[in-house]
Amino acid sequence: MSAVKNKLFYKYKYEGHRKRLRDKFLRAGIGALQDYEIVELLLTLGTPRKDCKEQAKAAIKKFKGLRGVLEASIHDLQEIKGIGPINAFGIKLFQELAEKYLKEKVIKQEFLLKSSKAVFDYLFQSMQKEKKEVLKIFYLNDANKVLDIDEIDYGTTDQMVIYPREVIKSALKKNATRIIIAHNHPSGSLKPSESDIEITRKMTKSCNSVNIEILDHIIIGKNELGKDDYFSFRNNGLLVA
Repeated sequence: MSAVKNKLFYKYKYEGHRKRLRDKFLRAGIGALQDYEIVELLLTLGTPRKDCKEQAKAAIKKFKGLRGVLEASIHDLQEIKGIGPINAFGIKLFQELAEKYLKEKVIKQEFLLKSSKAVFDYLFQSMQKEKKEVLKIFYLNDANKVLDIDEIDYGTTDQMVIYPREVIKSALKKNATRIIIAHNHPSGSLKPSESDIEITRKMTKSCNSVNIEILDHIIIGKNELGKDDYFSFRNNGLLVA
């Protein structure tokens, strides 16, 4: 086979393979695809004329599954031979779209027991990949509808003094009367630190003084079995001023 024919053979082979994957997804949904096939399709969004099957399999292996791949940084993804910033585009686009979608889904519905899963889905999606502690504030009205969500860097002693003032300022600006606090533990542990307890106490006391109710403080991490889980201050009797 000549070099030209050989090149054309592989071109049609890979184009046919990608088309079969796309057709499979459109016909039966994402559940019909193997994890590496999902990653492969995402990688080809950035480089539609390049075969990405081996890179996808390598990514699944390196990051221990689909979730690990989706949470990996651009820098970490490029540690895999054949993955560069261009074909990693699809994975990062998917990450950002998923987070935006879940945030809007939370804001468009009431924070009631029947819809709390959307809140936790959003928290897990947006916070598990963080390497540092991040604080999220959910602002709600009297009907428990989420009005907005803010994100604040979390963890330094100096910032602890400014949190209540800044949060109250934002709450009043958004006409919020209730607040839910959430932050992640990159270490994975769900146990609240003394700092977590102290900042929650200060926040609750400050908000109560202006008739803003703290509904809960949620910590996102992993349970003793290593699975995604959360710790609720309210459920554990720690939500006191």
